[in-house]
Amino acid sequence: MSAATITDVPTTAPTADARIGLRGHLRHTGALIRRNLLWIRQDPESMFDAVLMPVVFTLLFVYVFGGSIGQALGGGQDGYVQYVIPGMIAMMSMTLSQGVGTGFSQDFNSGVMDRFRSLPIGRGSVLFAKITVELGRMLFATAVLMVVALLVGFDITNWPGLFATVALSAAFASSIMWVFLTLGVVLKNAQSVQAMGFLVLFPLQFGSSIFAPTQSMPGWLQAFTDYNPLSTLADAARGLMVGGPVAHDLWVTLGWSVAITAVMAPVAIHKFRTKS
Repeated sequence: MSAATITDVPTTAPTADARIGLRGHLRHTGALIRRNLLWIRQDPESMFDAVLMPVVFTLLFVYVFGGSIGQALGGGQDGYVQYVIPGMIAMMSMTLSQGVGTGFSQDFNSGVMDRFRSLPIGRGSVLFAKITVELGRMLFATAVLMVVALLVGFDITNWPGLFATVALSAAFASSIMWVFLTLGVVLKNAQSVQAMGFLVLFPLQFGSSIFAPTQSMPGWLQAFTDYNPLSTLADAARGLMVGGPVAHDLWVTLGWSVAITAVMAPVAIHKFRTKS
């Protein structure tokens, strides 16, 4: 009898999610979203990066680098504001995505995830709830960025283009979050996730067209920026918000988003289910 019991456990455990219907997954996801929002309410310091990062980066690049780069663009500081703000929306989508990995790692180390995995809830609901809340933080940071952008002279001439840019950035951010969720499961602590995130984010952000045009970069670096999804996201954002070519960069960014999600979402879910 004991042998039968032992053999029954592995065959039923992997099918736990299969017994939960779509309505159940949505209900679990909603409950976990509420849990994450309540955690933010009890720990408002966790929103400091979403509030301060758009302010600090906007003021830094506009007033420290805006004059010199703006002259190179032929429009002075005002011209640089029109150039860099769409790029910074792209930057927010990448930078704040890292928070989902560090938060996930902290939940593992505090024992919260062990509690979740002992409950009859969909395993994917835990991950989708994290992504939803982090997307909300990203949208909040984007709203702060736009307020600061208006104060430094950014001229919004295409409101539908602004909303399309935010939607495109959210789609790309959600794909990158699967990467950081995987890191949050695989790496041992939040500090390791932050360190690895820095190694990923730094070259992608500064080896792109977010802060400056790429024409003056060395040939090998231009080749990198051509394949950098942050460059296509930033260029698509500029086309949508201030005018210019859009179609190519838009489709390339969407292609990157779909490809990253298709590869990393199954990996993140599998690692979460099998983590001991």
